[in-house]
Amino acid sequence: MSEQQIDWDLALIQKYNYSGPRYTSYPTALEFSEDFEDAAFLQAVARYPERPLSLYVHIPFCHKLCYFCGCNKIVTRQQHKADQYLDALEQEIRHRAPLFADRHVSQLHWGGGTPTYLNKAQISRLMTLLRENFHFNTDAEISIEVDPREIELDVLDHLRAEGFNRLSMGVQDFNKEVQRLVNREQDEEFIFALLNHARDIGFTSTNIDLIYGLPKQTPESFAFTLKRVTELNPDRLSVFNYAHLPTLFAAQRKIKDADLPSAQQKLDVLQETIVSLTQAGYQFIGMDHFARPDDELAVAQREGVLHRNFQGYTTQGDTDLLGMGVSAISMIGDGYMQNQKELKRYYQQVDERGNALWRGITLTRDDCIRRDVIKALICNFRLDFNAVEQQWGLHFAEYFAEDLQLLSPLAKDGLVDISEKGIQVTAKGRLLIRNICMCFDAYLRQKARMQQFSRVI
Repeated sequence: MSEQQIDWDLALIQKYNYSGPRYTSYPTALEFSEDFEDAAFLQAVARYPERPLSLYVHIPFCHKLCYFCGCNKIVTRQQHKADQYLDALEQEIRHRAPLFADRHVSQLHWGGGTPTYLNKAQISRLMTLLRENFHFNTDAEISIEVDPREIELDVLDHLRAEGFNRLSMGVQDFNKEVQRLVNREQDEEFIFALLNHARDIGFTSTNIDLIYGLPKQTPESFAFTLKRVTELNPDRLSVFNYAHLPTLFAAQRKIKDADLPSAQQKLDVLQETIVSLTQAGYQFIGMDHFARPDDELAVAQREGVLHRNFQGYTTQGDTDLLGMGVSAISMIGDGYMQNQKELKRYYQQVDERGNALWRGITLTRDDCIRRDVIKALICNFRLDFNAVEQQWGLHFAEYFAEDLQLLSPLAKDGLVDISEKGIQVTAKGRLLIRNICMCFDAYLRQKARMQQFSRVI
């Protein structure tokens, strides 16, 4: 199975391992402008009124600082700060919800930070608020990120009672030395108990996050982590590449450069990860995601209907995504919008205007066309020229003449097969899908911004 999914070609990986966007959106967040105002937001909401709604709520608080983290977070042990935050969220929710009065919510995700920083009463308060203000489908996917160091088994019961049915847990690495160096020491046995309890009480989907490239990680040490993770047997796995950017993230300055694995060691760990997980029966979804073959992500990919948004891969592609809370991003109509990312400004603006809109972009026709092309490639590893031509009323080879020219060397290297009908990403090209998508990125051609992205591998 692993042979069908990925063909590991070290020379090609090294050749193409340069910086590039992750394409959780196209255009990327670099193109967002603070000139984007409320009128543009309202216009975006009115664009596709029949679309179902996906909700994202950002809970920024953590009790402890993980040194590798690049998320928008606030480390504090003062629980009352969460009450103040929920007061502001309530204002934002009550302000935004009437715009979506005729929509039905098919998906809700709580991310962070650490959403389970909230105590049971606070969790119930927020869920009640959301249910009072939005119409949820009875079969809605309701998911939450949990930190195994910050949760008790009975909190899982409370989450389940509040309607949560999907769970994502950050494990990162089972090696004790690695955990100590990133300030994230955790109880291995409890992680197993937590996941098993989640299944027992009716959570229908479980995801585990791992990170490769952490200090003192070796192929040998990570092999143990992979062994334990396959024994955990989650439905999905995310294996993220650690991007060491200490100038951007102060916490990362606590990680010594000398402790980080070499570029070759990171590649060895990645190769080992792909081999181990595919041999254990997981399907490589793309980028850094794996899923059981019967998981809906894997099924959607095989059927060519997988989608991707700011939360990663999803089967809910026809929804508008409304993000609420500090720094939250929305994808509505043909626009992307982001809330204020500093908590003080978030509070101030919600208090003054009811919303926290900070910046955004309204996509042009060309943006929308390229977004569809990039999404098809990154999600399904193939592109049907005719589908794009029918959708957008254009001749693919003419419209994308320059892009196909840029793609030509990648085709010669065996990363893609280009025919008259479309593009098929090969087993060699799957790991380098970001490079393939970059050929269709008009913004990369306009500006030399490569240094602002993480390496593709």
